[in-house]
Amino acid sequence: MIVYIESEVLNMGPMTRQANFLLPENLLEELRKSVPKREQSMVVAEALKKELKRLKLQKALDTSFGAWKDADHPELKSGAGTFIRKLRHSTRSKRS
Repeated sequence: MIVYIESEVLNMGPMTRQANFLLPENLLEELRKSVPKREQSMVVAEALKKELKRLKLQKALDTSFGAWKDADHPELKSGAGTFIRKLRHSTRSKRS
């Protein structure tokens, strides 16, 4: 459950709003023991930011899964290394 309270907190940047989260008791205890009181919101915000970024990346990966089709790239059938060697060899031949 998330409760948003209409108030501005000035310590965390230009636009911040207060939110109340329910957290597992052991996680909250660890936060309180490990992080000074005035830094707890910042630590939670950074952790949330990282997790949202990870979720966004995961969604992009899931969405694009299967976009590459081997049939669309027959030049790579014998492997990328072979393709690159042939490409480099043909470029060198043109320069000679």
